[in-house]
Amino acid sequence: MSSELLKVAGSRCVEHAPLGARTTYRVGGTARYLVTLQTLDDVRDIAPTLFASGLPVVVVGNGSNLLVADGELDVIAVALEGDFERLAWHDQDGVVVVEAGAALDLPVAARRLAGEGISDFEWAVGVPGTFGGAAVMNAGGHGSDMAASVLTVQTWSNGALRSWSLDELNFSYRSSALTQSDIVLSVSLHLEHGDATQSKEQLSSIVKWRRDHQPGGQNAGSVFRNPEGDHAGRLIEASGLKGYRLGSAQVSDKHANFIIADAGGSAQDVYDLIGLVRASVREHFAIDLIPENKFLGFTSPL
Repeated sequence: MSSELLKVAGSRCVEHAPLGARTTYRVGGTARYLVTLQTLDDVRDIAPTLFASGLPVVVVGNGSNLLVADGELDVIAVALEGDFERLAWHDQDGVVVVEAGAALDLPVAARRLAGEGISDFEWAVGVPGTFGGAAVMNAGGHGSDMAASVLTVQTWSNGALRSWSLDELNFSYRSSALTQSDIVLSVSLHLEHGDATQSKEQLSSIVKWRRDHQPGGQNAGSVFRNPEGDHAGRLIEASGLKGYRLGSAQVSDKHANFIIADAGGSAQDVYDLIGLVRASVREHFAIDLIPENKFLGFTSPL
């Protein structure tokens, strides 16, 4: 099947491709294949062969919530580019309908929409992911999330194009009905006309808040979901782990729900530290933190 994939995908398929380097942790190994899809025709032509290969298919956007294990992973990584980075909008029945490609960065879209006086998506300037990943995990922040504005999500699912309604998506806190077998292609939103100046001020306020409260460096945002009525960062800090280091990974000394990976470090160190943090919070507070990060290629449980 590997020869069939190479034959069908041609130059759009690369073997032994860096994968961890495509994530915001910037650690981890390679994928057996990396396939780049730029058009809907690419999807129609190549996607059936991807799913017939027998290998796991993993769509990678910015990798802003993904940790990839060290070494070579026997997976097909899929990257969307080109037509899947488009952004367009039109007025319909008193609202602004926005069509966004799955590979488009949320902060880029937030800034462009705000500049056009389109409101209610300012929160996304603080989420360093793409629309595809945001739809799958119902990304959110600063009082809103994808569920607040999604109309439909378009995917390649089970060998065909599919449009998911809001009800079918079954959004909840950092989750949806979408699975690894669904390749998100685009997202439709309903937004409002607003004031560009006010929107830009809101963007600046969100960016400043993030700089003041969240660390830089190689990280993938919040490692754990917040338990109901509490904050994962508070629990981790109260467990005495703020700033704790394990090999090439460290719990941030600025916000304890972030883990920073050293340049050239080990993904296993990050994974082991996440497990240590989870075990410590369980021991101290009898609370099982649920990871918000996704993990690829690790065999041992956290």
